[in-house]
Amino acid sequence: MQRKLFAEWLGTLFLLATVVGSGIMAERLAGGNVAIALLGNTIPTGAILVVLILVFGPISGAHFNPAVTLVFYIRKEISALDSGLFILAQVVGGITGVLIAHLMFENPLIDPSTHARTGTGQWISEFVATFGLVATILGCLKTRAEAIAFAVGLYITAAYWFTASTSFANPAVTIARGFSNSFAGIDPSHVGAFILVQLLAAVTATFTFKWLLEE
Repeated sequence: MQRKLFAEWLGTLFLLATVVGSGIMAERLAGGNVAIALLGNTIPTGAILVVLILVFGPISGAHFNPAVTLVFYIRKEISALDSGLFILAQVVGGITGVLIAHLMFENPLIDPSTHARTGTGQWISEFVATFGLVATILGCLKTRAEAIAFAVGLYITAAYWFTASTSFANPAVTIARGFSNSFAGIDPSHVGAFILVQLLAAVTATFTFKWLLEE
């Protein structure tokens, strides 16, 4: 379990270092072109997800996401205690990744975001993004488990662009991005609504695909 928790911490750390670090880099290099900045944030995020799932999947399952851990708890594949420990490791890892990104780019270490992400469109986007992520995982797990890393990376890459929220789809990511007043940030006062919608979507997708994939 110590190795699993360390893997979840370290994997989520690298995920957030990539999300926030590439967001800072993209914003600095884009010259005010938001589309280019978003593209510069999207490609590294999708790419690192493939790498992290391939590396840490055999160790911890490579959740890096409390919503994903909740899915496997509902499926009775992880205990309540282990789920809680996984989620704690993910949240702490995510915040650590943001702090490391800030250090790399010489931003203030703790710099709460002022980036407003609220409203019906944003909440619907997070529901769609999280539902689709869980659908990707469960669908591939049933038929092509070896393809999960690539499918998740590609799904998130696409969802960055087809959702108005740019597809957080992850409560640990959402919490951590509240600490970064950068391109990838979210106002901390808007974090709670995102997390609520993400968890609702994860539960809905779990039971939807339980029914769809029943033999």
